[in-house]
Amino acid sequence: MTVPYKKPHLTFEEQIALLKHRGMQVSDEGKATEFLQKIGYYRLSGYWYPFRKSRLVSDNNGKPSVEVLDDFREGAEFHQSVDLYVFDKKLRILLLDALERIEIALRVDVAYNLGKLDPYAYRNSELLHGNFTKKTNPRTGKTEHTEWLERFDQLANRSHEDFIDHYNQTYDLPLPIWIAVELWDFGELSRFISGMRYSDLSQIALRYGIPRPDLLASWVRNMNLVRNICAHHGRIWNRSLADSAKMPKKGEIELLNHLAEDGYARYRLYGSVAIMGFLLRTINPTTTWGDRLMNLYTTFPKAPGINIGQTGFPENWDLQPLWL
Repeated sequence: MTVPYKKPHLTFEEQIALLKHRGMQVSDEGKATEFLQKIGYYRLSGYWYPFRKSRLVSDNNGKPSVEVLDDFREGAEFHQSVDLYVFDKKLRILLLDALERIEIALRVDVAYNLGKLDPYAYRNSELLHGNFTKKTNPRTGKTEHTEWLERFDQLANRSHEDFIDHYNQTYDLPLPIWIAVELWDFGELSRFISGMRYSDLSQIALRYGIPRPDLLASWVRNMNLVRNICAHHGRIWNRSLADSAKMPKKGEIELLNHLAEDGYARYRLYGSVAIMGFLLRTINPTTTWGDRLMNLYTTFPKAPGINIGQTGFPENWDLQPLWL
């Protein structure tokens, strides 16, 4: 059952007093006030949440669960939550760099492979998967492809990109796929890839050494989720991902063998990071992205209740062949 929200508004000074009352050490109240003003109590609370004490409790049926308390663990300091926030921000920026490269490469792959079949393949239902073009949404009565096209057409009509203005002044609509893909965001790309025929998606998957097209479609959906979290400045370092990526079976992709039997790693952030690292090896064989990731993780802050394992990064992950 829900209850009315009755917590009062607190001044920055009152926020600091509350944190100290709960056991957090605040060595520089002036600096703490600045961070609360710039970042906000609520956003920072996601980063000091792991510093809070907890206890084991049982429900009415005797089932045990963990209850997180308001008070902080011994040794918790305000600056540690800020350090973790800064680490998380740098991690988001690094992930967005990889995701940008992957998104652009996949746009080219889709346009190149389908453009050979039909310059307007994205509008041709005969060249797409039947689940995408024939199954209707009970709520709207439209297929997913129809809804996808309607959203794309809205984006195209609202676009003020120079290349779209030039096209509209010179040629008749619709846009060919190699131009249309430049208007797709990662969500549009993800939904379209999931709607491709397996035979066409297999060609793209094999370019990256991925043995099954369903793996690639799952990876793109997962990366779209990570991209949305990062783009909206959400906490990512120990985030539970609602749409985890499918992983290959042991032996299907040698560089990802270490994930085949590590359920925690594959379902946390590390699973997403590993597939990004794997894709980047094909997109840019000389990439230093993995090195930058390893360097960033050497700066992971030391504080009670946190460790890099909470992101799913296995012990000695940086010694895996994927990162060498």
